[in-house]
Amino acid sequence: MSPAIPRLVVAGTASGVGKTTATVAIARALRARGLRVALFKCGPDYLDPTYHGRAVAGTSHNLDGWMMGRDAVLSTFAAEAAGADVALIEGVMGLFDGASPTGEEGSTAEVAKWLEAPVALVVDASGMARSVAALVQGFAGFDPALRVAAVVCNQVGSRGHLDILRQAQAHRSPPVIGGLPRDEAQRFPERHLGLRTADEAAIPEGRFDHWGAQAEAWIGLDALLEIARRAPALPAASDAEEAPALPAASDAEEAPALPAASDAEEAPALPAASDANAAPAGAAAAGAAPRRARIGVAFDEAFHFYYADNLRRLEAAGAELVRFSPIRDARLPDVDALYLGGGYPEVHAERLTENAALRAEIRAFAGGGGPIYAECGGLMYLTEAIRTLDGRAHSMVGLVPAEAVMCEKLQALGYVEVETQARTILGGAGLRFRGHQFRYSELRPAAPATPPSPAAEAPLPIEHAYSVRRRRGGQVAREGYRAQGVLASYVHAHWASNPLVPEGLVASAAAHRKERAR
Repeated sequence: MSPAIPRLVVAGTASGVGKTTATVAIARALRARGLRVALFKCGPDYLDPTYHGRAVAGTSHNLDGWMMGRDAVLSTFAAEAAGADVALIEGVMGLFDGASPTGEEGSTAEVAKWLEAPVALVVDASGMARSVAALVQGFAGFDPALRVAAVVCNQVGSRGHLDILRQAQAHRSPPVIGGLPRDEAQRFPERHLGLRTADEAAIPEGRFDHWGAQAEAWIGLDALLEIARRAPALPAASDAEEAPALPAASDAEEAPALPAASDAEEAPALPAASDANAAPAGAAAAGAAPRRARIGVAFDEAFHFYYADNLRRLEAAGAELVRFSPIRDARLPDVDALYLGGGYPEVHAERLTENAALRAEIRAFAGGGGPIYAECGGLMYLTEAIRTLDGRAHSMVGLVPAEAVMCEKLQALGYVEVETQARTILGGAGLRFRGHQFRYSELRPAAPATPPSPAAEAPLPIEHAYSVRRRRGGQVAREGYRAQGVLASYVHAHWASNPLVPEGLVASAAAHRKERAR
């Protein structure tokens, strides 16, 4: 058993009840008291952790039962919560919602049970009085192995309303230990993935202070701390279970063939590269292996969806991580591989198009055999163009011969399992790992371009390197677009599902580094 870490899961009865607001408010209030607060997010979400980070000026880590497994969840929590006065774990969807409608796999409840953590249940109490007791009793009694220890009522109309809610649950367990008042003016803004990224331009610091003050005034924080401190010693991590076998590659449906890539225009003379920023927050340097290679990580308003654990694993394998901005930097930093994560490239498509210099740099890097790994928004950036909802096509890097077309409706959502069908920059064929998809775009053949000039570069041949199986439904399709050292996919991978993946990427970067030195 590991030492006891005061901890509390902040779960909800459903999506949209205010889990993130409650978590941020409680964390901010506890930090104002001088406590060190470690924050975590159940599930694959990239956006909620940005709010956590703003609330405590730190890094929030994902704990996803389906993608990571029990061992990685426990070890990640133990490492990142060490030294904290209290750890808060925000749930995903409703408390019992996960990868399956009949089991707890991938749910907040599963993670709470693995961590042996008490649960504070967030309820949207708008328009509710005595019915809150029926709702809470259903959740509290659904799984006897789970301890629902407190209730936080969100969207409360007044102090009198909160008193009614307390009275309704007064002679039952768990108690209503407070709530948060309805405040439309201070709501956090939303975008199509849910909440917007918590950047300072969109959300002023005062909003976090506001919710922290509300938590101090409306929620029994002392009671919450007492509940968290009663959590037992953390269970020891056991050996991770092997991921389920994926179907054979022959079972996969072939993705539509992509047309040949159009030729890149000649890039203008480039200015000197800007200084590289520090590695992204959360990529802990402690315990990192001797440096083997430098990996450029795209990080700006357009690209910022990265699991902190993935970055940490790259460093542990010997990578030095160097940030660069596809929006602002005219040249790539001196690196041996590129990692293009997800984000909102469609929102910043015009600015990405305007930076023709960096797009040419990335094409040249790929042409020289440089490894490039891209996920979702990164894949979109590597296509010929991003076509936004207004029908306009914005030129992109042009390494994947297709257009990324934004759609009004969601195009893919859910967990997936990946098996590589050929050697890639991640390693040999047969490599398996888990991830998820959440996207409003799809790849379509690029619109016809003007005939290429005789001196233009030849397009890179594209192959489908992945067999991707959906967790729900089991459909299998070919994906993962590979061309020389480029590997791009809509899948957001979590490398705790297979630690060989980040090691393979660093090995490819190190090999390219040696090749460059010859």
